[in-house]
Amino acid sequence: MKINKLDIEGFRSLRKVSWSPGDLNVIIGPNGTGKSNLLRFMELISVSAQGRLGKYIQSLGGMDPIVWDGTASSIKFVMETTPEGGDMGPENYELELVRLGSGSSYKIEKERLVNSHKLRKGIEKNPFKFLERIAKSAVIFDEKEHTFTTPEEFVSDEESLLSIASGPFINNHYIPPFQRKLSSIAVYHDLHTNKDAPVRQSAISRMEKRVDPDGQNLISVMHTLYTGDRDFKTDINSAMQAAFGDDFEELVFPPASDQRIQMRIRWKSLKREQSAAELSDGTLRFLFLLTVMASPSPAPVIAIDEPETGLHPSMLPVVAEYAVEASRRSQVILTTHSPQFLDAFAGTIPTTTVAKWENGETILQTLKGEDLAYWLKEYSLGSLFKSGELEQMK
Repeated sequence: MKINKLDIEGFRSLRKVSWSPGDLNVIIGPNGTGKSNLLRFMELISVSAQGRLGKYIQSLGGMDPIVWDGTASSIKFVMETTPEGGDMGPENYELELVRLGSGSSYKIEKERLVNSHKLRKGIEKNPFKFLERIAKSAVIFDEKEHTFTTPEEFVSDEESLLSIASGPFINNHYIPPFQRKLSSIAVYHDLHTNKDAPVRQSAISRMEKRVDPDGQNLISVMHTLYTGDRDFKTDINSAMQAAFGDDFEELVFPPASDQRIQMRIRWKSLKREQSAAELSDGTLRFLFLLTVMASPSPAPVIAIDEPETGLHPSMLPVVAEYAVEASRRSQVILTTHSPQFLDAFAGTIPTTTVAKWENGETILQTLKGEDLAYWLKEYSLGSLFKSGELEQMK
């Protein structure tokens, strides 16, 4: 699944934005312009497909603090994607949450999942529907567009129809894959690396192949992939040697206790291996970024907020290189305000979006490829950002 266009209204500083991302994206702009709000919204889209929207909005304090200016009456989005499962698969998803009164409660007012392939070809006059909902009146369609009206008692005011329309009894094989892809969007905001963080402790030995949004299952994922996938091990070793030189030897995962394993780094210059508890924040974060982007089974969309945070400048070209490689298998979205990180994309021009703050709202401006390429003949992406020239481009 690839997001081709995303229209958002009413969420935090995103009063009304339209964004068309590419395969590899960098969103730039000073602090406070709303870059992180775009990632937060993508997180909301993911949890809505998981059936956890109610708890998620409650964890944010309800609707009051997340609607634009505290006054917007609803939050809604329309997402256009590549068709999932072939030309006739789902490609356009719409969801609207309406605020109840002036409080923090909400209900889902509108939801729609369609395919417009035959409409674009002139074969049909209307898009093919997979599901449609107005308030608690909900209809799911089979592959011949026969309808199944969902009893109102099974329709939640706070959870999407998509999250319950992907079970084994739904007679439409297109819906479950779309729901799984949407729910698998991975948004990474921060990796907590304080001394008591789980990422520094021993982990239960279990098969895990994808890093959780909070990153705290990193050791378990690294153990699974590093010891079980030769290509992944080679990628991690190459990146660590690029960052630390030939002194890096390998990662090891000795048992810590019954069914628990540790992660340690073996250095050629030291007799004693270095445990995760002893690693610097930057080294842990570097391993975290490498694991997310080098995973053999990555999320369909990977969004990382300010990946340069806490990293030594020598690590930035490695992270950029792995982001480029990851974008061949997933859609990658990175926010940054670091000219040094932008300069690390040598030889690659990512889809570049400038976030601006105007009149109390976020404005997203995606730079045209030909204009950006013209400037990059003479200047680096980082120097253009630092000079302010990027914000002047149209």
